Amino acid sequence: MSAPAQPQHDSTDGPGSGPLDEPGAESGPLGAERRHLATSRAALRAMREEAEALDIADVAANWVNAQTLRNDVEARIKSLADLAGTPLFFGRLDYLPHAAVAEGSDGGDVFHIGRRHVHDADGDPMVVDWRAPVSQPFYRASRKDPQDVELRRRFGYSGGELTAYEDERLSDPGEDEKTSQLLQREIERPRVGPMRDIVATIQPEQDEIVRAGVEGSLCVQGAPGTGKTAVGLHRVAYLLYTHRERLSRTGTLVIGPNASFLHYIEQVLPALGEMSVRQATVDDLVAHVPVRGADSAEAARVKGDARMAQVLRRAVRAGVTPPEEPCVVVRGSRRWRVPAHELAEIIEELLARDIRYGAAREALPQRIAHAVLVRMEQAGEAPDDRVQDAVARNPAVKAVVKSCWPAVDPAKLVLRLLSEADFLAEHADGVLTAEEQRSVLWPKPARGVRSAPWSLADAVLVDEAADLISRTASLGHVVLDEAQDLSPMQYRAVGRRCSTGSVTVLGDIAQGTTPWATPSWDEALLHLGKPGAAVEELTLGFRVPRQVIAYASRLLPQIAPELEEATSVRESPGDFAVRRCPAGGLDTAVVEACREALEKEGSVGLIAADARIPALAEALRTGGLSHLEPGTETSADSRLTLVPATLAKGLEYDYVVLDEPSAVVEGEPDLRTGLRRLYVSLTRAVSGLTVVHAAPLPEALAG
Repeated sequence: MSAPAQPQHDSTDGPGSGPLDEPGAESGPLGAERRHLATSRAALRAMREEAEALDIADVAANWVNAQTLRNDVEARIKSLADLAGTPLFFGRLDYLPHAAVAEGSDGGDVFHIGRRHVHDADGDPMVVDWRAPVSQPFYRASRKDPQDVELRRRFGYSGGELTAYEDERLSDPGEDEKTSQLLQREIERPRVGPMRDIVATIQPEQDEIVRAGVEGSLCVQGAPGTGKTAVGLHRVAYLLYTHRERLSRTGTLVIGPNASFLHYIEQVLPALGEMSVRQATVDDLVAHVPVRGADSAEAARVKGDARMAQVLRRAVRAGVTPPEEPCVVVRGSRRWRVPAHELAEIIEELLARDIRYGAAREALPQRIAHAVLVRMEQAGEAPDDRVQDAVARNPAVKAVVKSCWPAVDPAKLVLRLLSEADFLAEHADGVLTAEEQRSVLWPKPARGVRSAPWSLADAVLVDEAADLISRTASLGHVVLDEAQDLSPMQYRAVGRRCSTGSVTVLGDIAQGTTPWATPSWDEALLHLGKPGAAVEELTLGFRVPRQVIAYASRLLPQIAPELEEATSVRESPGDFAVRRCPAGGLDTAVVEACREALEKEGSVGLIAADARIPALAEALRTGGLSHLEPGTETSADSRLTLVPATLAKGLEYDYVVLDEPSAVVEGEPDLRTGLRRLYVSLTRAVSGLTVVHAAPLPEALAG
């Protein structure tokens, strides 16, 4: 990448130049843009006031329609809020005179690109939504492919106020290629508060992922700092904009690894123009039973194995048995007899159709009733559908269904599998080894669903059993972030939520920090029910400084040798230091490193092995440094967060102090998982990283 072009501070210098950080420049292009910003904000206020003034009292035909309309209006009003500190537009496109961009246009159109659409009193656009087709060249146009763009202008902001602009004349062959300094500064800007959106800094390869069609599923393998999470959120916003009616019916869902992570990202979508998108963890999706227990690593691995689906399938159908007696239906003075062998044929046929257990159970009485109606017709009667429904509700038919195809409660079924060794052995025969069966059995049989020691992996099994009985509702689109950590059974649980829709999978194989982490995206997509989905790899980092990512990448040969090492567009190498201290002085050295980091601008994260958190919390208090917990929003007065390594994934801080890398590794059940946890911890820094250790560093980092 070439060095950034030096800014030209005279706003009248000529084409392709623009001032940087000149608050007093009220004349020329910068002054004109500031006036357009003020006018646009006024137009947005007018749009909101118009929505607030709508009278819908006598519009709806009934109270249901009235409430629906009222909700729509309230959502409209909420979406028209002018978010404080968020620039209304961040770019501008000037199209060539011959380019007919808008309908009825003679070309030469100028569009300001922003987070939402704003129009004036005549309905003419003042700001165009970044998701609109006319905005796409802002992200993808280049000198090689200008896409009819004469000029692309980027804006710099401070606290929502326009401070600078920078131009690229894409159709001018005489202008040299240069890196946008404003873009570089935005990427490297310190972070205080919630996770920022990247809508102003999206790169062409990211934009292709954001704007991919809703019909297909997509997997994004992204190295640390490549913006995969932000790309996924922008993709949700884009799909909701492009397929609003369709997805409003079928629904969208963002799935994150934990509640702290979801809180961290929850303020991004409003800044992108979307006010209500459901967010959940996988644990939220499968919360059928009260989780109060924990599994050993081996038990969790086996329970998360896809083979458990076969065990559950066998167990669900275990109660289906052929009848020993015929079904005799009495109607008036007539008796209609369906022999046992015919009932058995009906049951076998339903089993062979491989439909869900509950659906087959509901179909069985109708099938028996049909057999009775055939006999009625053969006897000269003319029964109709009402007669068939009546026969299906006959006590004799109900008795057959209850006996031959009993109702199954998913939680009680899984409880029995995990409590009764013989029942588990019967249905795991040839699927799980004897040792694996012993690993998943509870030490003591549970007496009931409420008192059972359910674990998170058990809840996923209950969800699988529930789906075998009754189909899980499918959404139109699901975004699954940090997907590398899911077990095959968890992938199946997510896949059920988008079985008739699509999914965007985001993750990094190198950051898989569970013993059951997926070895490949092909395998993960297979368990999700989306085999053959496209896999895109992002290796160009925008967040992690070059020195930091290079240091962390020393671990890749041991944790993910198949992955390409990430590179960084960051012009500054970042602050980086590795400090060795005496064993007795570790806590003091860590506190001092935090104090130094707090002297700089931006957020600070102290990341440590979970077992070290209590000691470090006390050391910070003793040292007079207050700290936050993960998921708590930072502010100008409170910028230090104490982060257990197990919760660091997906988070980012301007400066990171990493305590005792060897303790992070040793806190995991195996070396590969420990090194992956360390890789995650090392790559949370945006501007600088200080590693403090007393014990020897892991071998890969010691060189």
